[in-house]
Amino acid sequence: MKKQLTYIAAAFLFAGMLSAQKIDLNAMPKPGPTPAINIAKPKTFQLSNGLTVMVVENNKLPRVSANLSMDRPPYYEGNVAGVSEIMAEQFENGTTNLSKDDFNKKVDFLGANLSFSSGGAFANSLSKYFPEVLGLMADAIINPKFSAEEIQNSKERTVEGLKADEKNASSIAGRVSRALMYGKNTSRGEFETVESINKIQLTDVQNVYKKYYAPDNAYLVIVGDVKFDQVKPLIEKAFGGWKKSNTSFTALEPAANVAKTEINVVDVPSAVQSVISVGNLNSLKMKDPNYFSATIASYILGGGSEARLFMNLREKNGFTYGAYSSMSASKYSPEFSAEASVRNEVTDKAVKEFMNELNAISTVKPEELENAKAKLKGNFIMSLEKPETIARFALNQKVQDLPADFYTNYLKSIDKVTAADVSNAVKATIFPNQSRIFIAGKASDISEGLEKSGYTVKYFDKDANPVAKPSAQKVDASVTIGSVADKYINAIGGQAAVQKITSITTDATTKVQGMDMNMKMTQAKGGKMAMNISMMGNTVQKIVFDGKDGYMEAQGQKVPLPAAEKAEMAKETELFPELNFAKSPEYKLAGIEKYNNEDSYVVKGSKTTYYYSVKTGLKTGEVKTAQGGSIPTSYADYKDVSGVKLPYTIIQNMGGMDINLAVQSYQINQAKDTDFK
Repeated sequence: MKKQLTYIAAAFLFAGMLSAQKIDLNAMPKPGPTPAINIAKPKTFQLSNGLTVMVVENNKLPRVSANLSMDRPPYYEGNVAGVSEIMAEQFENGTTNLSKDDFNKKVDFLGANLSFSSGGAFANSLSKYFPEVLGLMADAIINPKFSAEEIQNSKERTVEGLKADEKNASSIAGRVSRALMYGKNTSRGEFETVESINKIQLTDVQNVYKKYYAPDNAYLVIVGDVKFDQVKPLIEKAFGGWKKSNTSFTALEPAANVAKTEINVVDVPSAVQSVISVGNLNSLKMKDPNYFSATIASYILGGGSEARLFMNLREKNGFTYGAYSSMSASKYSPEFSAEASVRNEVTDKAVKEFMNELNAISTVKPEELENAKAKLKGNFIMSLEKPETIARFALNQKVQDLPADFYTNYLKSIDKVTAADVSNAVKATIFPNQSRIFIAGKASDISEGLEKSGYTVKYFDKDANPVAKPSAQKVDASVTIGSVADKYINAIGGQAAVQKITSITTDATTKVQGMDMNMKMTQAKGGKMAMNISMMGNTVQKIVFDGKDGYMEAQGQKVPLPAAEKAEMAKETELFPELNFAKSPEYKLAGIEKYNNEDSYVVKGSKTTYYYSVKTGLKTGEVKTAQGGSIPTSYADYKDVSGVKLPYTIIQNMGGMDINLAVQSYQINQAKDTDFK
């Protein structure tokens, strides 16, 4: 009874304290005092071949990680650009001591993670298996087994990836923007191509390994459940035979910002969004006095969902899903960049808002500054929970020549930053008047608005070569929207054959994140549609519409289709919309563009744009405007089905990812009314 009274009294006391303090439960709590940071210092030694080893003992978990990193400037690969990446892939193909199968079986048996890159390697395992994993890592690095056959396999995979990226605006933007910033024939600006990959031979791989994959200026950071005295002899034995290369690196090719801000455009005819990147070079280093101020400035500008770019381009204007910025203090390529992917039709407006925000970031509000400090300090403290963070700190301290107390004083350094410091840092790192505004997008849709922006607009191809402004191909006067529709109908089988079709059922398969997915879609005249998507025999999503009403079912929940969606679906009464082109004012012939790598007539409707091959008349694709953005679809591999040609390859892009649907079969005129119930 006494205890119970004590608890009740304590409760009333606590309630009284709350009342007296008048706590606002909706207000963000004020941050407490900055905590002291204690970061374990690595024990360091160096092998005679130049490899510097840093060991951080952390016995909280029975795991160990090893991170190998080579501190060397970028080097020019020339006509075999991409050879370093091909070389790095070979490390997992066995060694001169172990076959490929035996090597990979051992890694799997030990439950380890082991990966390699052109600039190093990484291993992670339980501490009791670490000596063996470290030995495997060293064996792969010191005794690689390079073979012409495995190199050819790597080349073929790389070429497939490059071909898949040919229409990807983000991939194109990544390589061309750097080529323009640093020069395409330089170590920092070159990029791999199908031609350069195909030129790579066994001797090229062997040469780049001997010259650049070496212990000179390399660092091996061990973090985890180890004892220094025990791990040191293991490392000396495993890596002592790794030979130095004594390679002399040439000075980095000079690079400079443009004298005056300009817009650089690469035409990607199939793009339904413009990839925008605004950037400039600077000289920021981690050891610079304004490093923390510049980092805070970039965070306020584009560090997340509360940052200015995000709030402007997404929340205020609805141009994009997200807009961000970054401030790189890389040892060899320090630069600032801000980027977003926006709808074609708002590209020019988005550019204007980007530049407005860049010009305004030199002035920050007190609440913005405090919020940024709190977020960055929180992120730093949370990162300390990960052992790899300690490895990164140790490596940065050596490579970036940081003061010994850089990380122990990290939080204090953030606290010291003032609004004036941010303004000064911005002036030294962000140059709105000397930036490249790089855009990869559909030039025919965006160039007119960009030309009126007040900036000089220059055009480049996908290999970073300057080109003339893309111009729309002229449509012959004899071509009309009716003749385009007729040519398509004739190409797939003719009017009589098409009119006989009352329903089409499509069975197709694809892979999503490595898993097989099946799609069955039945369409019938009158706008009727039933689609079922399944994985491993289970329905993932189902949509049914009988021409007037319908529903959607997912994860066992069934909901009616929205009225707006039903209205749109009801408009599509024909299986072949081309039958309505000539008699509907909704459709317009809008010129000739490249689509699916073919010159195609463009027919624009209110919600969908269709493309038809100038040469064959067949439909090459279509782009539908949806609430979340445009959805492009490509059609290819037409085959005869009951007298009508239909596509057996359908590629749809959802959120930047291509979904390749391989049609297994079509069924003509087999649908029943019950299919749409």
